[in-house]
Amino acid sequence: MISVSDALAHLFSLTSTLETETVPLGLANGRVLASAVTARRDQPPFAASAMDGYGVGAAGVAPGARYKVIGEAAAGHSYAGTVKPGEAVRIFTGAPVPDGVDRVIIQEDVTREGDVITLSDRLDKGTHIRPAGGDFKTGQTIEGPRLLRPSDVALMAAMNIAEVPVTRRPKVAILSTGDELVMPGETPNPDQIIASNSFGLQAMLRNAGAEARLLPIAKDTKASLRMAFELIDDADLLITIGGASVGDHDLVGDVAQELGMDRRFYKIAMRPGKPLMAGSMANGAMMIGLPGNPVSAMVCGHVFVLPVIRAMLGLSKAASPRLSAPLATALPANGPREHYMRARLQDGQLHSFGNQDSSLLTILSEANALIVCPPNAAEQPSGTPVEFIQI
Repeated sequence: MISVSDALAHLFSLTSTLETETVPLGLANGRVLASAVTARRDQPPFAASAMDGYGVGAAGVAPGARYKVIGEAAAGHSYAGTVKPGEAVRIFTGAPVPDGVDRVIIQEDVTREGDVITLSDRLDKGTHIRPAGGDFKTGQTIEGPRLLRPSDVALMAAMNIAEVPVTRRPKVAILSTGDELVMPGETPNPDQIIASNSFGLQAMLRNAGAEARLLPIAKDTKASLRMAFELIDDADLLITIGGASVGDHDLVGDVAQELGMDRRFYKIAMRPGKPLMAGSMANGAMMIGLPGNPVSAMVCGHVFVLPVIRAMLGLSKAASPRLSAPLATALPANGPREHYMRARLQDGQLHSFGNQDSSLLTILSEANALIVCPPNAAEQPSGTPVEFIQI
């Protein structure tokens, strides 16, 4: 058995960043920016009013000063003339500041009679003018790689960027194996169960930015597995679920190697998830073989598969981020394998679930964290800070 960190190192050695494609700005959210994009204009492109009020020359501004209103400036409608001393322009938020104006008096500090305004004694010291290029200037860049959020999309729109270079989404094929499995909605025989792992992993991978598709369930025969492997097509990554242990019906590794897989490792010193293997297929696709227990497969998805997807997207070759929080209750001493324990982070404390059986999806559904318990760790009392992965 190898350690989790060694397994991740092997996986990253099999992983490379995928190629770049260009998408319309409206489809860029949630994608990974592959290379820098550059602003094509200043923002704001002109000095603009930050408030509704009256634009005047700063010289002579004082309580009781009077100005004649000679025009109006609104967003999208500038005032073309020059404002002279003793003159004012009615101005609205976002409007271009006319020549001669270097201060906006907010409308609450003005009384108006006809075309004459008088400044009150409540004047603040602010100019209330946003300088041209105060947000960003032409040529300013947004660097990649980075996962694009709605705020990034808004920024790129303001920069007048209509198309965005992004990393292609990884194509992932998910193959469940086992005579005991049937699809949701079907009627299982008394000795069968519903396939659940593949749907959970598909959802996880789609959330991570991958294109994930389910292959038909393969039976526990070499012929069925070979037929399933032929359906991989152009996948960048094949994930198999089940059939990776050492039982008489666990044939995935044998068939994969017969079809040319170069296996890099098999078995991880962790729980849940010990029977995990990985390698590269003859067609260049990467393969990760996950255990069949539902919780084991999902935990391995968080620990191994998601970091691989992020690496393919060009974000980083790093383990899933770990945070720290104190234990709400004590943890027992751990054995020789790194233990990923389902827990709930609540009120700043980690509440581990008492039953950590790897078949219990109900507990995984209630969990929002995996406590990482190091190999051979001693008992840890409540209040001890421990590392965890958010799920």
